[in-house]
Amino acid sequence: MKRTGILNQQLSEAIAAMGHGQIMMIVDAGFPIPRDAWRVDLAIGANLPTLAQLYELIAPELIVEKVMFAKEVQDHNIPLYRSLCTWFDERDFSPVTYEETVGELAKKAKVIVRSGALDPWGNIALVSGVDYPSYFVDPEVNVTDNFRKLMDRPKFIPGIGLQQ
Repeated sequence: MKRTGILNQQLSEAIAAMGHGQIMMIVDAGFPIPRDAWRVDLAIGANLPTLAQLYELIAPELIVEKVMFAKEVQDHNIPLYRSLCTWFDERDFSPVTYEETVGELAKKAKVIVRSGALDPWGNIALVSGVDYPSYFVDPEVNVTDNFRKLMDRPKFIPGIGLQQ
């Protein structure tokens, strides 16, 4: 038996399958998941699991370079926004329209993880990133300015925050 982290086989496989730039959506119980989407349905009851519980499990295992959510979240669902700030780097936040979260992003998503959350605007798109420093360990490979900026910025540790 796996000792730590995500025990759900489908979710663990979905995270391992994510490539740079691909989208994983973590959505509420009522999300209209497209028929042909790779669905990981974890909903077992009202607010079981919550979005925050899923962030707590997913954030340490998935490198995220962008977090997209409905603009309404920041002003109208403060608990959800606070949870996003705990588990993801605010510098990577990219608010979009609610319509984009249930439309275009859902169509582009590689995988959609359904929670039991009953959260207004609770549909979050995580864009997978890469571990840039790992790509530049060979001293003969030159780091371009755009990658240097990414590598030199303070590190964000999910659940803890920015580390200098």
